[in-house]
Formats: sequence, structure tokens, C-alpha cells
Amino acid sequence: MSDTMQAEMVKSDPAMAEQMRSGDGFIAALDQSGGSTPKALKLYGVGEDAYSNDAEMFALVHEMRARIIKSPAFNGNKVIAAILFERTMDGEIDGTPVAEYLWKECRVVPLLKVDKGLAAEEGGVQLMKPMPELDALCERAVAKGIFGTKMRSVVSAATPEGIKAVVAQQFEVGQQILSHGLIPIIEPEVTISIPDKAEAEDLLRDAILAQLDALPQGTQVMLKLTLPEKDNQYKPLVDHPAVMRVVALSGGYARDEANERLSRQTGMIASFSRALTEGLSADQSDEEFDQTLATSIISIYDASVAG
Repeated sequence: MSDTMQAEMVKSDPAMAEQMRSGDGFIAALDQSGGSTPKALKLYGVGEDAYSNDAEMFALVHEMRARIIKSPAFNGNKVIAAILFERTMDGEIDGTPVAEYLWKECRVVPLLKVDKGLAAEEGGVQLMKPMPELDALCERAVAKGIFGTKMRSVVSAATPEGIKAVVAQQFEVGQQILSHGLIPIIEPEVTISIPDKAEAEDLLRDAILAQLDALPQGTQVMLKLTLPEKDNQYKPLVDHPAVMRVVALSGGYARDEANERLSRQTGMIASFSRALTEGLSADQSDEEFDQTLATSIISIYDASVAG
């Protein structure tokens, strides 16, 4: 494949691309999947006794996400994009497909989580499980107006070969996603509690740089990385011509600490999930809910633009 062909394969909406590349704000991660949905609902004040099967559980989490998206505070002035779970992409808000609603009503770029979870830990890392239906999912995503995708691996130790394997898999799948005209978000998460986190982040940065340097000219990807131990650890990635945007995951840090760490990173913006929804409750009135969400969005926005 020629470099020109590779570049031309990215057919995404130019306005979405410009917002992703240079818009002020952050990415909302609304992509909790089957395993993490019960915890997300519990934090929202909805216990497991409120549903009796997966369909009811996903209906409740869809209501929560729709409430967030419809809030006046949730718009492209501060939230430049949102990552959706597959079921959310397939759902609707007030009769409009979610991805279409996000862009037309909120001016928020729609993104999609595509991985199917993690394999068992081996060599200090967890690779992604196989994704045999990825091509079909990407085709559906393109048809629904999705701009890009996200996929997560996990690094739990500073093992050179393990980290190289994680990054190699991420970029291999990323090339498959690029072939559909979607921009992949590469997400090798470093677990925040490991004792050798800083060493793992050095290995990770170098492995990602090697893969970026090998990409065809004109290709761009995004990166989603754990907030680092050393400030501006990932600045070389921010500055790389093959990187559209570098975003940070909160990784379990509370919102205040995540924001404080993020504000010290030049060129990184937030892509928070738990930190975004912290304090939201199903029992809140619409006014209370909107005010709580607005406060959260402002704080994460401020941390994202500080660098």
C-alpha cells in the first residue's frame, strides 16, 4: 500500500478531524462494557437489585449515558469527543442514533470502544482478546458516523518483551482499523499501583515511538495513556507527526488528583470515565445532576487546557 493510499483511506469528516486535532477540551469516556457496567451503575446509585438480566442492566446504563449527553453542560465547547460502548452506538437518544445525536446536537465527536476485553496476564501484561468480528464492527461504525475507535491493553510490570508485545498488537490492530477510514486510539494502560510504574512508562514510550516511526507517511493515530510518574514523559509522543492527539486516562485516580497530574502534562488532554461521573446519582434532580456534571466538566476541561 502506498503512503498516498494509506492517507486517503482516512475519509473521516474534516470538521471532526480538526476538532480532534486541535479543539480545546477533553474526551468523555462513556464506554463501560459488560464487566464494568455493574460498578458504574452502583457508583451512580443503582444497585444490582434494580435489574434481573443483562438487557435490563444495559437499559439502565443507557439511561445514565443519555442523561449525561442531554445535559446542557455536555457540548463541544468543553467535551470534544465521547467514547461509546457498542450497545450505546446501536442505541438512540430521543429517536436519533447516539453517534448522530452527539455530533448534530452536541457537536461532540463520536468514538467507539472496539476491544473485546483482556486475555489472561502473561509476562507482566494483558494483551487484547482476539477480535474476529472487527472488520464488520468497523463497517457498522463507519455507517453510523463514528470517527475513531479505542482499544485497551494493560501493562502490570516493567517487562521489555511484554510491553513490546502489547504495543505491537495495538499497532497491528490499529492498521486494520485505519483501513476502514477510522482513526484508532491506541491504549496500553499502565496500572497505577505497580512499584515499577516509572520504568514501565519509559519502556512503553520507547516502544510506541518505534511503532510510530514505522508507520507509513501521512498516517495518524491517537494515544490514550495512564497519567505518568514523570511530568511530560510523553511529550515526544505529543510532538510526533503520526500522532493526532495524546489523551490521558485517570486509571483509578480520584478526579482531583487526576486533574492535578494532568495539568502538569504539556499537550495531553483528559479521557476520563470514573473521574467524569464522580458525584452523579440517579436520585439527583435534573438541576442537581446538571450542576454536578457541569462542575466536573469544568474542572477536567481546565486541567486539559492547562498544559
